[in-house]
Amino acid sequence: MGWLHYKKEIMAVNINNVYTRVQSIANKEQRGYLTPIEYNRFANQAQLEIFEQYFYDLDQYLRRPGNDTRHADTVTSLQEKIALFEVFETNLGNYNSGYDLPTTLHKLSTVELSHSDIDSTGANYHEVEGVTKKDFRLIRTSNILLPTDTKPIYIREGNKIKVYKGKATTPFFEELTINEAITVDFIKQPATVNWAFYLDANNDALYNATGSTNFELHGSEEPTLVIKILELAGVAMKSTDVYQIGDKENIEDIQQQKG
Repeated sequence: MGWLHYKKEIMAVNINNVYTRVQSIANKEQRGYLTPIEYNRFANQAQLEIFEQYFYDLDQYLRRPGNDTRHADTVTSLQEKIALFEVFETNLGNYNSGYDLPTTLHKLSTVELSHSDIDSTGANYHEVEGVTKKDFRLIRTSNILLPTDTKPIYIREGNKIKVYKGKATTPFFEELTINEAITVDFIKQPATVNWAFYLDANNDALYNATGSTNFELHGSEEPTLVIKILELAGVAMKSTDVYQIGDKENIEDIQQQKG
């Protein structure tokens, strides 16, 4: 995955900003008030749908020939949005009938064997090639395709990977069981968002910033999040409507501040 190099620090989408706009529009559209539980459920579903759409859209654009600026800009934009979820050089820890993958993993990018003691070249690490179980069965019966110390392979079994390297005696390969030997780069799942609250004297829910968790999506996704949450709540909106309502609210806020 050679495109995984667009990591940027971009402001996350504030959970309360989206909440405020969603409630405002829902009331205007006579949908009524969303409870915090409803909002949090819809918010997490919306974030996950947007996140998963990145990969589908990127795959479609990379398959589609195009050399114009708009095509290139779209690809770059999707790569930047995905890059916010990249995690690098995570050690998988001790061997446990395989190596446990991170619980937050969405997509595995690179697996590296970083234990130099098994390699006569003294290299600090070797990239480990992933193979399917079907290919692994073929590899086991081939003297040509067998893994080596410098070209190890791995297979994935559920939330574990098993790594195989070369061996001097028959069957000329073996499973790696060395602790602290494997590191991975991966794309993580978005963290669960939470609009935390407390109840006032009137039993109304008020925002609690301390206990809240913001969206991890790119900052430009705020209008899309508002639209998706409203759709899940049964309110159909266009992006232009969301922007217009947002602009009107911003103007009103400025006027109130001036007043």
